[in-house]
Amino acid sequence: MGVIAKGAKCNVDGCTNDGTRSLNTARVETAGLKVNSTGKKTVLCKSHYKEYKKESKDDRALERARYDKF
Repeated sequence: MGVIAKGAKCNVDGCTNDGTRSLNTARVETAGLKVNSTGKKTVLCKSHYKEYKKESKDDRALERARYDKF
């Protein structure tokens, strides 16, 4: 049973929504979200996950391009 299934709350400062995704804390912080988590994983609610995806779009595209085979 994972953290989300146990009912974890969003780790972004000031948010009390239920979490839907668990991501690497370092990547979430580089995307610009202020997190109050000290562990390796951070729980994000649906709205903050959407914000994370928008902010990290370029980084994720570069990461995918690194592994593309021509």
